[in-house]
Amino acid sequence: MEDQPKFPDLTDAERKVLEDLMPDEVSEIITAGLKRRHFLKLITYTGTSLLATHLLGIEQLMARTTTGAPLPPPPTGIENGVNVTVNVNGRAQKLLVDSRMTLLDALRERLALTGSKKGCDHGQCGACTVLVEGRRVLSCLTLAATCQDKAVTTIEGLAKEDTLHPMQTAFIKHDGFQCGYCTPGQICSAVALMSEAKNGEASYVTPNVRQTGKPVKLSDEEIRERMSGNICRCGAYPNIVDAIREVHGDKAVAQVWQFADGTI
Repeated sequence: MEDQPKFPDLTDAERKVLEDLMPDEVSEIITAGLKRRHFLKLITYTGTSLLATHLLGIEQLMARTTTGAPLPPPPTGIENGVNVTVNVNGRAQKLLVDSRMTLLDALRERLALTGSKKGCDHGQCGACTVLVEGRRVLSCLTLAATCQDKAVTTIEGLAKEDTLHPMQTAFIKHDGFQCGYCTPGQICSAVALMSEAKNGEASYVTPNVRQTGKPVKLSDEEIRERMSGNICRCGAYPNIVDAIREVHGDKAVAQVWQFADGTI
């Protein structure tokens, strides 16, 4: 008797998105169902966990698929309008925004880049972290109008085509997330952390802050301190530290978990 597909309601559009993102696994997903490793990979690609918990509405949740797609129409009746040009993930974007509009709202509502998350909206959780000119910023506290001619990188801009950023790969390997909501901010912050350490920038726990300009060897304490602005309510901190250590160091950090069937 022929096996029935696990996702009989998968539309052609949803199937195409899966084939684009995970061509090697799509047949297995359709015939055997969504497994944990597929879940983790999809989260890192898209910056959201909702897709992996339910495949309905898949295209709306795939941040990568918005590239080249029509953008939402600008709202009418913008008060205090300011024209701003921002280079977002390598593409120049010209926007008319309210002078009080935050960068986070501009990314999510005007450019449909929903990987960056609105958590506390008060700059306390770090879920909205993006890179501006290579440095991490809290996009919920950054006005879009202040980003004129600046380069903004979001979670959607880290991967190169189908090749994940090393930090994304390390987060998958070390299971550096659970629900995934804070993960885009965690990864963007970790990427900036690498540059800060390479440039010798001191942190609160750096033993000798006078030795500036030399690359900093990151201890677990240093990583925890430098990532303290990114909150994970699931408590995946040990695995996040392991992922960052692996990218920072020249020696692979042992993976401490595996699936029930013995695969990784």
